[in-house]
Amino acid sequence: MAEKIKFHDFVEIEYTGKLTDGTIFDTTKESVAKENKLYNQQVKYKPAAICVGERQLLPGLDINLVDKEVGKDYSITLKPEEAFGKRDIKNMRIVPMNTFIDHKLQPQPGLQIDVDGEMGIVTRVSGGRVIVNFNHPLAGREIVYDYRIIKKITDAKEQVELFLATSFRLPKEMLKVHVAENKANVEVPFTLPESFLDILSKKLVELTGLQEVTITGKVETMPVEAKK
Repeated sequence: MAEKIKFHDFVEIEYTGKLTDGTIFDTTKESVAKENKLYNQQVKYKPAAICVGERQLLPGLDINLVDKEVGKDYSITLKPEEAFGKRDIKNMRIVPMNTFIDHKLQPQPGLQIDVDGEMGIVTRVSGGRVIVNFNHPLAGREIVYDYRIIKKITDAKEQVELFLATSFRLPKEMLKVHVAENKANVEVPFTLPESFLDILSKKLVELTGLQEVTITGKVETMPVEAKK
């Protein structure tokens, strides 16, 4: 009997996202990216590794993985609320012209900008006011995802590395993970509040089934003053 995916399984998945008219906008496959003029040399095209149910994919695609079989091809059409959300008029905002002047930018329709960490696209320039659309470019659109679950990831060390690398958006090579006797010790390359580390450790115990997960941040050493 074919292996089926459960909630909180770790998996590798290949996928291609497209609009309902067939226009491809996202893929994990290098060949598909090249065929559709999406290829980016800075991107590593390979199956995505995720934990099912942890919203590491679009909500509708994420939940759709449950009960699917490994190695079988699937296709799903996602409504806007299951994908990039509905278009919200509240995300159409007026940004003062001075903001652009301060950043030495000349606003014009189509210009993509970052305002306080939020990406938006200039839609209209009128006098001293600039209207910026902070909706996702695909907000309000139905989209289609073709996908195949390549395999389940069952190794605890790999699961810990995967979850933390995805959560912190960093290469897993930057994490030091040691697993022995159903316990994991993890060192991350930065400092984090102890309360956050505690929550993260409990989450990893829940997801991986390990008995204990201990996470420590990078230890910052104080410079030693030379003796006179």
